[in-house]
Amino acid sequence: MSKMRLAIVGAGPAGIYAADLLLKAERDFEVEIDLFEQLPAPYGLVRYGVSPDHPRIKGIISALRDVLDSGQIRYFGNVRYGRDITLEDLKRHYNAVIFSTGAIRDANLNIPGIDAEASYGAADYVSWFDGHPDVPRTWPLEAESVGVIGNGNVALDVSRMLIKHADDLLPTEIPQNVYEGLKENPIQELHLFGRRGPKYVKFTPLELRELGEVRDVDMIVDERDFDREDAYADEVLAKNKQITVITRIMDKWRAEQAEREASGERASRRLHMHFWSKPVEVVVEDGRVAGLKIERTAPDGEGGVVDTGEFEVIPMQALYRAVGYFGSPLDEIPFDDAKGVIPNTQGRVLDLEGEQIPGIYATGWIKRGPVGLIGHTKSDAMETLECLIEDQASWWQPEVPELDAIPALLHERDVPYTTIDGWHRLDEHELALGAEEGRTRIKVVPRDEMTRISRAE
Repeated sequence: MSKMRLAIVGAGPAGIYAADLLLKAERDFEVEIDLFEQLPAPYGLVRYGVSPDHPRIKGIISALRDVLDSGQIRYFGNVRYGRDITLEDLKRHYNAVIFSTGAIRDANLNIPGIDAEASYGAADYVSWFDGHPDVPRTWPLEAESVGVIGNGNVALDVSRMLIKHADDLLPTEIPQNVYEGLKENPIQELHLFGRRGPKYVKFTPLELRELGEVRDVDMIVDERDFDREDAYADEVLAKNKQITVITRIMDKWRAEQAEREASGERASRRLHMHFWSKPVEVVVEDGRVAGLKIERTAPDGEGGVVDTGEFEVIPMQALYRAVGYFGSPLDEIPFDDAKGVIPNTQGRVLDLEGEQIPGIYATGWIKRGPVGLIGHTKSDAMETLECLIEDQASWWQPEVPELDAIPALLHERDVPYTTIDGWHRLDEHELALGAEEGRTRIKVVPRDEMTRISRAE
């Protein structure tokens, strides 16, 4: 039986699922898989893109860990493609490569003033509160009134991690520097903006319900957002069970809001939901965010919106945009600057003329864009692998396929790579740090410390 050597670049869910599915797939060849990750620890956005107060979502890590611990995959962490290992290296040692590098940058929002001081991308803030080793240890939490643009789950995560009291995060794996930063957060008001109405949101009911359960925060809705005639919402969205639950949650908030107004009670922090609100300009004073100018929109009857010409300005001192993630280009690999993906057909990477490049594949968000959940990631990987197996005749023929060649190459280049055993050491260390404080885990943040612990140095 012939043998295939496969490199996968990116050890998030997309890369790990691709490895697992190939090992389980029907094929007429043996396979050896090496997984490369630029960070010392695996799991990608599951470790560095999910809020620390979502432990059940992080339970996905258990399934991913089982794949890595199967003994059928080699893991090389702290290895950066394009610097520590190149496309030429991969061609010399493997039959093919799958890129699963994800999307970690913020998509742009092209409105005047968006580049003002105290205007931030959600992805950068998420990386900070999740303890990503390559971002600063501090975050400028100085504003009493803050805006968040977006109506997806990331917008809710960002909002919750801005409005929540720091002590309520102590049972989680929040890094110590993040807890200390959030402890000093002076926020009193948070404004969350969506361009369409409350029945068009991309939130999941669970995420929305969690937001409303945050301690000492009043949920504030604008009754104007619920009195618009909208045939599309009534005829189409009303049949969606998720939207039905979301509507029920917001109706509950409206009732609670009426009760508070009658009693005069008020929490120390308030979260305002703004629908039918299209951001048109960031108000800037002395180079800093001072407010957000929005235009009220109205339903067009077909699921879209029309402008009304009615404008409002909401004062604030900081603004976050949560309008989507965006991929990053890779050395020597074609890249679609408009879509933020590697151009491909069913995972087969294409050159600038639209022709397939032999031996190079993509899966996950770098393949399809930042949409879909874990289920989509699995089916996406299967599609790519089916193409990979079908293309067996056009695989590269490596000059040096021996297993010991890659460790020797990294050693020669003084790359302090980490392994599966090293990840276990770091994992146990973080769990022990948490146990000392009565917490689930305390993440190690500095890259050099993560690497030193992983390598038992």
